[in-house]
Amino acid sequence: MTLTVTPKATARIPLLEVHEMSEVQRALYDNVVAGPRGQMIGPLRAAIHSPDLAQLWSKFGEFLRYNTSLPHQLSELAILVTGRRWNSQVEWWAHAKAGQAAGLQPAVIDAIQAGIAPAFTDEASWEVYEFARQLQATGTVSTAIHSAIVTRWGIPSVVELTAVIGYYTMVAMTLNAHELPLPEGVDKPLPPHPGLFELAPAQFEGAQG
Repeated sequence: MTLTVTPKATARIPLLEVHEMSEVQRALYDNVVAGPRGQMIGPLRAAIHSPDLAQLWSKFGEFLRYNTSLPHQLSELAILVTGRRWNSQVEWWAHAKAGQAAGLQPAVIDAIQAGIAPAFTDEASWEVYEFARQLQATGTVSTAIHSAIVTRWGIPSVVELTAVIGYYTMVAMTLNAHELPLPEGVDKPLPPHPGLFELAPAQFEGAQG
């Protein structure tokens, strides 16, 4: 796959340097940097222009990324499906690394990135992929996939999974609408694509022995 090198890209809105922030904005920034994110590179760079929004956003996002009842690996899978659906360069770049660190198979990440059906040997991952894919392709999910998530993880988890997908849709919209850039010199990980990207259905192939 040919990647496009990102030169010094600019956003559609000002991206505040620390010294440009108000006292309230600086407090928010310091709180984010001191938390599990460790840095402010994503949509909070836009949200910080509305400090009340940014404060709520940060707490909500921190819960959905780090503290749901789902295994972290499966949350990251749902986020990657969302990032690919919206062709969100920054979201994909950040969560491809996070997903691999959480234990997602590189072949699965590569397949989603390339727009081909990933081959799952783990049924739980296949279920989450299909839940995220169907919800964003059709606005709902099949009874079979919804029931599978409930049976495996419980009702709180299926509610949280839906919230993860919805939250990262908002993240992708924010990144795309304001053209928030990748870090300087980082290659765009996704090829240009007009509109929403249609992900391929995946099949569960069973464990390979």
